[in-house]
Amino acid sequence: MMHADLIDQDDLLGQLRARGFDIPAGASAEQACEVVVRGLTEPNARALKSMVEQMYTGSATILPAVRQAIDKQLLPALAQYSQRG
Repeated sequence: MMHADLIDQDDLLGQLRARGFDIPAGASAEQACEVVVRGLTEPNARALKSMVEQMYTGSATILPAVRQAIDKQLLPALAQYSQRG
């Protein structure tokens, strides 16, 4: 039996919490990304960009709901944030 590495909603929330974001219990991937976008600062934007790059270039499969939340919420916010600097 083959086991695939998956990045699900709980993995995303755990990674965001590990980077210091205050994610409410029971938040969806999209809700968690909304919280993150509201709290962006230069240091955590860099950490977040690194996290997203690792997720997207790694071998794990990102579940569709997680990928959609990152694509719709985090990537545009990170792009806007990097343009400000």
